[in-house]
Amino acid sequence: MALSLDREAYYRRVKRLYGNWQKGEDDYANVDAIVVSVGVDEEIVYAKSTALQTWLFGYELTDTIMVFCEDKILFMASKKKVEFLKQIANSKGSENANGVPAITLLVREKNESNKGNFEKMIEALKGSKNGKRIGVFSKDKFPGEFMKSWNDCLSKEGFEKVDISAVVAYTIAVKEDGELNLMRKAAAITSEVFNKFFKERVMEIVDADEKVRHSKLAESVEKAIEEKKYLSGADPSTVEMCYPPIIQSGGNYNLKFSVVSDKNHMHFGAITCAMGIRYKSYCSNLVRTLMVDPPQEVQDNYTFLLQLQEELLKELRHGVKLCEVYAAVMDVVKKQKPELLNKITKNLGFAMGIEFREGSLVINSKNQHRLKKGMVFSINVGFSDLTNKEGKKPEERTYALFIGDTVLVDEDGPAAILTSVKKKVKNVGIFLKNEDEEEEEEEKDEAEDLLGRSSRAAALLTERTRNELTAEEKRRAHQKELAMQLNEEAKRRLTEQKGEQQIQKARKSNVSYKNPSLMPKEPHIREMKIYIDKKYETVIMPVFGIATPFHIATIKNISMSVEGDYTYLRINFYCPGSALGRNEGNIFPNPEATFVKEITYRASNMKTPGEQTVPALNLQNAFRIIKEVQKRYKTREAEEKEKEGIVKQDSLIINLNRSNPKLKDLYIRPNIAQKRMQGSLEAHVNGFRFTSVRGDKVDILYNNIKHALFQPCDGEMIIVLHFHLKNAIMFGKKRHTDVQFYTEVGEITTDLGKHQHMHDRDDLYAEQMEREMRHKLKTAFKNFIEKVEALTKEELEFEVPFRDLGFNGAPYRSTCLLQPTSSALVNCTEWPPFVVTLDEVELIHFERVQFHLKNFDMVIVYKDYSKKVTMINAIPVASLDPIKEWLNSCDLKYTEGVQSLNWTKIMKTIVDDPEGFFEQGGWSFLEPEGEGSDAEVGESESEIEDETFNPSEDEYEEEEEDSDEDYSSEAEESDYSKESMGSEEESGKDWDELEEEARKADRESRYEEEEEQSRSLSRKRKGPAHSSSRRSSHSRSPGRSSGPPKKKRK
Repeated sequence: MALSLDREAYYRRVKRLYGNWQKGEDDYANVDAIVVSVGVDEEIVYAKSTALQTWLFGYELTDTIMVFCEDKILFMASKKKVEFLKQIANSKGSENANGVPAITLLVREKNESNKGNFEKMIEALKGSKNGKRIGVFSKDKFPGEFMKSWNDCLSKEGFEKVDISAVVAYTIAVKEDGELNLMRKAAAITSEVFNKFFKERVMEIVDADEKVRHSKLAESVEKAIEEKKYLSGADPSTVEMCYPPIIQSGGNYNLKFSVVSDKNHMHFGAITCAMGIRYKSYCSNLVRTLMVDPPQEVQDNYTFLLQLQEELLKELRHGVKLCEVYAAVMDVVKKQKPELLNKITKNLGFAMGIEFREGSLVINSKNQHRLKKGMVFSINVGFSDLTNKEGKKPEERTYALFIGDTVLVDEDGPAAILTSVKKKVKNVGIFLKNEDEEEEEEEKDEAEDLLGRSSRAAALLTERTRNELTAEEKRRAHQKELAMQLNEEAKRRLTEQKGEQQIQKARKSNVSYKNPSLMPKEPHIREMKIYIDKKYETVIMPVFGIATPFHIATIKNISMSVEGDYTYLRINFYCPGSALGRNEGNIFPNPEATFVKEITYRASNMKTPGEQTVPALNLQNAFRIIKEVQKRYKTREAEEKEKEGIVKQDSLIINLNRSNPKLKDLYIRPNIAQKRMQGSLEAHVNGFRFTSVRGDKVDILYNNIKHALFQPCDGEMIIVLHFHLKNAIMFGKKRHTDVQFYTEVGEITTDLGKHQHMHDRDDLYAEQMEREMRHKLKTAFKNFIEKVEALTKEELEFEVPFRDLGFNGAPYRSTCLLQPTSSALVNCTEWPPFVVTLDEVELIHFERVQFHLKNFDMVIVYKDYSKKVTMINAIPVASLDPIKEWLNSCDLKYTEGVQSLNWTKIMKTIVDDPEGFFEQGGWSFLEPEGEGSDAEVGESESEIEDETFNPSEDEYEEEEEDSDEDYSSEAEESDYSKESMGSEEESGKDWDELEEEARKADRESRYEEEEEQSRSLSRKRKGPAHSSSRRSSHSRSPGRSSGPPKKKRK
């Protein structure tokens, strides 16, 4: 596979390098040329030379010499690498256009001395400016014959070498958006590994009182990055450690990143952990201190450390000198805890990027470099050699505290943290019970002892349970905040949109002839026959002896019948008040005019003497031709309607390069033609092009893609690339906002007629082949996605649905698995697809949430209130809690209720009077009683809800009667069973006694029924639409609890 090189990024970055050189600041000023030579050394992980190569080309090129002169650039490398570099060298016209000097490529001969090539480069160096001083990276020394001969060649010529590491580092330090996205991803992976693996592992070790060495724990972290579940969707091959994780505890601490985890066992005190993960060559870093049972003094020092980090973040602003940042933090230490001045780390962080640590951009007392927006720093603040007064053992007496994060420098305001791992005492403290409490507990509860659980285990479990209990409360508190924000934002949005009232479109007025001269002069018209003018789509009929044209659009339908000797042709027209079809506009341009509703013509079936044809033939021909013209007109109208509102797309810029990302043998949905067809999907400069085997083309531009989704084939029968578009596109004579490309990964149908043994060799082989096929397809699709993302500079990012968060539901007719992605809720495998953008959602309402129902419904209300709400039916109740958790984490407001509401009416009411709606509490009417903003508001809202939005009373009565029948029969059964289990005394009653009891029960039930009836009548006046029928007084409709069901005597 040929490696692709991002030409635009190369030109942009070389331009920046030359720009800074020409400005001539600092060491750059005196340099006549720049020489960067890279050899082969497996031990060197970070070097300025390789970092510059990665920055320019996206790859490290070993045994390569780069010479940057004033007016030319020379690259000398092996034949393969020269081929790769030709991508930036072969376009002659673009050299000066990009403001970048021309490139000369020299091929390195492996066995020869390369003398000729060296001479060319020396010559170029001498011709650049004064040709004396060359800028080099003096720390980078690579072994090998090739490097030695080149360095000897330079030394012979007597060039003066100047170290330009710092100035080049300063040039590279400001990150572009694409680089920042990679660093954000690296930081996210680091956070994930720390939270999901390292922290959990330490909890387990403390819980089980295990003895684990620091080095072993560090090794397990390195292995964890090979597992996909910790990499937040990244490919393991693109992820590596920046350095071996550093875990320290038990009094031996060295707060540097050059140390190695020792072989001592982990001590349950202050445990410092530093880990950094590199994603696609870009680094990130994270440092945390986990504390087991920290005394108050340790907690206070830790809180002070957090305060210092906050101060440091505030100081990291564009234009501030690094030494000033350091001084500001030290001032805080001097004022508040001067005794810690000699305990704090020597520096407070360093710039980071392709290289883990940029030595020239360290936050210390001497650095004069200024911060720039877009720089990324690893900030690390720590106290070492602190004394724990409560420590009894030697390893407990000394402790250290260390915290660090990856942060991004902003224009103004504090730097943004990219590693979002919580670091407050409650998040990093593991609190265990002390011995006295343990003894008390042992005395109180010997059962615990029998179970053999250690005190630590019990403590940790109670700690975890306590946290779990508060999850629901936290969720509720967060939802309350969201409810307030929601109402405020919605009110503001609706008042802004108030002026933009939608204008209803009038029905298109079709004119047959603009002037009488256009009327055809056919003999049919003179003979007072019906004539159809196909050109102008007009029917010319004789009305009172005058030929009158009617456009085909005015005709609703026609019918022909034969009665006796006559044929009748009846023509019905569209007019106000007539029932219109679903797709017909019922608004007329001039509704006050007089309309013709229908015309009937009659002609004889009998041939008159001397005539060749019967008179009725004219009507029969007219009937046939009108039908044809009407069909053609309607088809054209439908096509025009489809095209209406279609936004004109830019034209696709074809990349003629053969190395375009391409996927073959894909099917497209929806189909272009009647039959499904295979084709290939190719990525070009500004969009994709799908070409079917028949030659049909479908273009999708990157800037029109709202969501690009990749549905892997895990647990699915197809593997899908799905594009949800911003604006619809036309193909196959229809408009589409969802287009997907898929291929099948296994047999979608299975022949059940095969009576074969489960361990049949053929079957096992077929399964193995299918597994391999799945893996192959997954890899091909992933490679395609990565290339496309690189091609678009991460502007187009493919989202992968989170299968773990998926839930079953029926958004259309059938049930499917709905899965959240980072910005949407989707189902791509079934057709039609389902895609809801989370940013467009106002709130989610759960309907029919009741303990005795297995399913509930989910209603999605959009911020655009004119848009119809989306309903997902029949979601299993087990999914309710996970869905709430997911929505809460996405900052989406949700409510729940027991009824199904009439959303069409609700939305109409809101749109008609938004101010009134928000004055009455807005969306709080959906909250359960007592949770709304005010009880009174809640009451009035429920009144509005029941009066306006509920289905009609008759429907409700029917529903209640149905539910009552089921319920009463159940109740009777249960009552009967209770009676049958009654005492012996009760079973011994005779018939007279039982009759008397029955009469008494009847009287009581009649009284209660009357009372219930009057109560339901008063309730009806107040609000909820109760049915007043006698039976429904016993029923329990969803959300209402009437009196308990009475047993009816048979």
